Amino acid sequence: MTENKMGVMPVKKLILSMSLPMMVSMLVQALYNIVDSVFVARLSEDALTAVTLAFPLQSLMIALGSGTGVGINALLSRSLGKKDYEEASNAANTGIFLTFVNYVIFVLLGLFAVTPFIHSQTDSPVIAKYGVTYLSWVCILSVGLFFQMTFERLLQSTGMTFESMLSQLTGALINMVLDPCLIFGLGPFPKLGVAGAAIATIFGQVAAASLGLYLNIHKNTEITLSLKKVMRPSGNTVKQIYVVGIPSIAMMSIGSIMTYMINKILGKFSSTAVAVFGVYFKLQSFFFMPIFGLNNGLIPVLSFNYGARKKERIHEALSFSVRFAFVIMLVGTIVFECIPQVLLRFFDASENMIAIGAPALRIIAIHFPIAAICISLGSMFQAFAKSTYSLVVSLARQLFVLIPAAWLLSLLGNVTYVWFAFPIAELMSLAMTMVFYRKIHSEIIETL
Repeated sequence: MTENKMGVMPVKKLILSMSLPMMVSMLVQALYNIVDSVFVARLSEDALTAVTLAFPLQSLMIALGSGTGVGINALLSRSLGKKDYEEASNAANTGIFLTFVNYVIFVLLGLFAVTPFIHSQTDSPVIAKYGVTYLSWVCILSVGLFFQMTFERLLQSTGMTFESMLSQLTGALINMVLDPCLIFGLGPFPKLGVAGAAIATIFGQVAAASLGLYLNIHKNTEITLSLKKVMRPSGNTVKQIYVVGIPSIAMMSIGSIMTYMINKILGKFSSTAVAVFGVYFKLQSFFFMPIFGLNNGLIPVLSFNYGARKKERIHEALSFSVRFAFVIMLVGTIVFECIPQVLLRFFDASENMIAIGAPALRIIAIHFPIAAICISLGSMFQAFAKSTYSLVVSLARQLFVLIPAAWLLSLLGNVTYVWFAFPIAELMSLAMTMVFYRKIHSEIIETL
């Protein structure tokens, strides 16, 4: 087989070729997340708040699927770097088995956990009804979400980022088209309200997963998918996947706990404050999602060149990616600082919501460039099977600093103070990230 491009292509060109398709698809995903909430907000502010309350469990779903994907990605790319194609195929097939297990877990959560979860965050029967309806659909029919993430990771791990982009774009566009049709009952479609938003998302995910499966079977020549091997997963491969995957899952699950706790803290002020937090999360994804797309392209490059012991390429890839991410997030800060009212009005915001939301967006956006550095350097922890470092940083930032800081600031009696917890936590994250980066650099990279 010919040499994989991740070992020979000029690094900047490689990063761009690997990352730009994923960054574009992530931008489209961010856009359809925003559009989804824009349409839901047209129903009512209560509906928008309900979708925000559903977000922590949705985040947990994404954490499990994406974290497993990170483990598959790292093992598969490292195996290809060593030219061990049998191990690479084992990683792919075992990963598909684990994906099905993840789906079954969320079917059970959708059946038994959704109602108490939503009611634990609100006393409003209207908001609770919206939230239970939306989240039940999303969990019980999450098969498309889980398999979409896995099949896209397989494509990314072998350098097929354009094909991965096609899969993501397909799901995003179908979701965007179906959203208004199913929410408001346009044309021949029934008017389903918040349930329509969930069903549109499900259709998009299933379509993306189907295309991802087709591309891996017919276009991805570096791995061989086999139903027989999927049904007989390798115990050793499962272990190797989750050595990287479990810390990544735990790290992303922390975000689910964080959003749940912030929802409860803000709920003591008003449901509008919770809705503002939900709008912030949708808007910030327009800048954060491209950074995650950049990281998705960077991780296999770092893993491959770690396996191939090419230190100079690792240095160049990291340096370029950090600078690129910083510029993107600086633009995000400028946008949030200059036009917060314009952004909020996309969500049919009331004057009260704008009064709470405009200072919120300005305060939180201070930390965007700092987050760019932390996220980019954190990709190295995952690529070098040191995801526990990412876990420690995430634990410290979101649970040991952000939540206590938000709670303490909430005691001052003004919701505006709560938003300062975000830049405070990010500064701590930067300090810890730099400590771990120096450790990996001296103990691993410099010894290659």
